[in-house]
Amino acid sequence: MAEDRRLQSNNLKVESLESSMNDHRHHHELMGDEEVVVTVDWRGRPSNPAKHGGMKAAAFVLGLQSFEIMAIAAVGNNLITYVINEMHFSLSKSANIVTNFIGTVFLLALVGGYLSDSYLGSFWTMLIFGFVELSGFILLSVQAHLPQLKPPPCNSNTAVGEDYCEEAKGFKALIFFVALYLVALGSGCVKPNMIAHGADQFNPADNPKQSKKLSTYFNAAYFAFSVGELIALTLLVWVQTHSGMDVGFGVSAAAMALGLICLVSGTLYYRNKPPQRSIFTPIAQVFVAAILKRKQVCPSNPHLLHGSQNNVPNDNSAFSSDVGPFLHSEKFRFLDKACIKIEDGTNTKESPWRLCTVTQVKQVKILLSVIPIFASTIVFNTILAQLQTFSVQQGSAMDTQLTKSFHIPPASLQSIPYIILIFLVPVYDAFFVPFARKLTGHESGISPLQRIGAGLFFATFSMISAAVMEQKRREAAVTSNKTLSIFWITPQFLIFGLSEMLTAVGLIEFFYKQSLKGRMQAFLTAVTYCSYSFGFYLSSLLVSLVNKITSSSSSTGTHGGWLSDNDLNKDRLDLFYWLLAGLSFLNFLNYLFWSKWYCHNPSSSSSRAQQEDHYRYSTTTTATSADHDHNLP
Repeated sequence: MAEDRRLQSNNLKVESLESSMNDHRHHHELMGDEEVVVTVDWRGRPSNPAKHGGMKAAAFVLGLQSFEIMAIAAVGNNLITYVINEMHFSLSKSANIVTNFIGTVFLLALVGGYLSDSYLGSFWTMLIFGFVELSGFILLSVQAHLPQLKPPPCNSNTAVGEDYCEEAKGFKALIFFVALYLVALGSGCVKPNMIAHGADQFNPADNPKQSKKLSTYFNAAYFAFSVGELIALTLLVWVQTHSGMDVGFGVSAAAMALGLICLVSGTLYYRNKPPQRSIFTPIAQVFVAAILKRKQVCPSNPHLLHGSQNNVPNDNSAFSSDVGPFLHSEKFRFLDKACIKIEDGTNTKESPWRLCTVTQVKQVKILLSVIPIFASTIVFNTILAQLQTFSVQQGSAMDTQLTKSFHIPPASLQSIPYIILIFLVPVYDAFFVPFARKLTGHESGISPLQRIGAGLFFATFSMISAAVMEQKRREAAVTSNKTLSIFWITPQFLIFGLSEMLTAVGLIEFFYKQSLKGRMQAFLTAVTYCSYSFGFYLSSLLVSLVNKITSSSSSTGTHGGWLSDNDLNKDRLDLFYWLLAGLSFLNFLNYLFWSKWYCHNPSSSSSRAQQEDHYRYSTTTTATSADHDHNLP
């Protein structure tokens, strides 16, 4: 009896172990000699698909996203007013402060993505830097409220009867810049992780139906972004104008606090991807190994490669017949040398800096391949910069009267795209995506690359509309002394709103899906934000170049360049818009070329990465290798 009980106990242990292994299979996947951790719960235990993840968990992240963009947009859109009126900086210096602040926010997104993927994870990165951002808002509010932390009001030292404004210096300036860049650091590190962490709640590998839900999430994320932007551009800016900047900054702090509460409230429901150590080390290993083995010869026949008989067959027959049993890209083929395993008979294990996995090389190839896609969106964001600068100035030169007592603030024109998007995004996801899905079979209706291309195409028409309307406005003002209604320039905002919905969401979805085994998703999402920075920098460079080139031209009818005066009736903003329309169309053609080049190799689909992880190229290298090199293709 004792023996039977002992055998029964052992059987139960074995069954329990097998059950545990099956339950945790989604948590650890052994591929070759690497172990890939997928997701865990808040205690670090393997996540349970029945309890963790899904749209319920993502909804908490969407709440943070809406409140965070609400807080940062309210500060950014009215910051120049505070810098000039309260800090008493000059106009040129104030413009540089605002530009540097916005550019820093987007560039710091790379830091947030790196820290998340390498050391902290998305949740802890958002929580830590969310409080950093909150502290910046609070410090801005305190400074705006206390006269001791600001320069004295203008005219307080008017000895000669002229206005005198003392510029913020020393400790007061230090407080301001510390607060401002705490906001920049926090927001920059939080932004990419909101998108990545929300998308991490869906796992198409475990459940194909979640591919559709992931597509819906990306649209929902942009909807949350639009809601936050709209509230910031209307309600919060109104509060800042009528109740003071101290109250306005305080409202931003309250919004950020609510966002953090949303984030923490979903702790029990999140699927968390643990950090994978430095995400740059495997990339560096590929380049180092490829350089060290640059004299080796890669076999062209995959069936001759070491371990090819153990690979999972490729169901893409058109591809498998040419390339072999695992997905292999012919792009950047020199990197394949990092996977050549040298067999000298000693069975010595090579260093990771001399021998890399197929997946490592594939990830590097993907990163190199997406650079042209990223670069193609810079001109798009240059157009966005015009809608936030020149188009607002264009609206200022028009009739802003809506009723006898109400005038539309020109800056509020920026809210038009978001008003449209609040209605357009749900319609797109509820009607267009299912319809397109039936035609294309793609879970997103159309692929992210097709969505980006459509957005870039529509951006051209936004600038065409802006050019035509500016020409009409200028002619009416100069020849007839008439002022057109501000509503005439709304089409350029409406068209760009549609363009932004397609391009921005498509770009984020595309870059998020370029990570193999989920190693770099936050960082790759952060890369999309850098396009904003480069777009704004290109805008500044373009304006300077246009003024310099056109200043010597007499055909413009002005002594200066197209944009040299502060009077739009003397400037030729319409010609500048036509130039941008031409650049946008050329950029669209450039994008078509690179997107076709990217899609040329079927192995670009990252969903197949789990099937071909650790299989290495293998060739025999001996002292007489030179004698049989002719046998290699």
